Amino acid sequence: MRERLHTRSIEFNGYRRDDGLWDIEAELRDLRHYDTLTPGKGLLPAGQPVHHMAITLTLNDEFVVQDVSAKMLSTPFGVCMEIQDSLKPLVGARIGYGWRKAISERIGGVQSCTHLRELLVNMATAALQTIPIWHVQQRKKQGLPPSDERPHYLGQCHSWRLDGPVVLQHHPRFHQPQTTPPQQETP
Repeated sequence: MRERLHTRSIEFNGYRRDDGLWDIEAELRDLRHYDTLTPGKGLLPAGQPVHHMAITLTLNDEFVVQDVSAKMLSTPFGVCMEIQDSLKPLVGARIGYGWRKAISERIGGVQSCTHLRELLVNMATAALQTIPIWHVQQRKKQGLPPSDERPHYLGQCHSWRLDGPVVLQHHPRFHQPQTTPPQQETP
């Protein structure tokens, strides 16, 4: 027997905008499945969110942050609302290598919210699932050859390892066969 006590749900969505930019949205909800006495709100009935927050991250094709906004829809303390505009220092940062570091340096610690930072880290994956994949699909629809650029996901997981069969089949020019050290002869 077990009793469900807590649910955290996170959803990411990617949108192409009419102005050529991209919106990546993230939403987080924490629910308790029992009535909870909270220090900031008193009695929180079962099913009411302890946390409910959302972020919209606007990017260009190079993954550079053009704008960012957060909504603190439900928080355990009223002072949590004070950091609703805390993400603005991320404007100009680029998703890619160093994204986590940029988040930490620009809005780390008490400058923002742990939960917003957690969402931002994972919004990078949603952006990478949205923007380049859309461009690849558009090239395919137009009958154009694949881009000369190495796909960002190569070498980032077991299936897309550079010496593996998936890369050999789908991106053969980026395939790097595994090299084995020469066998030493035994005397």
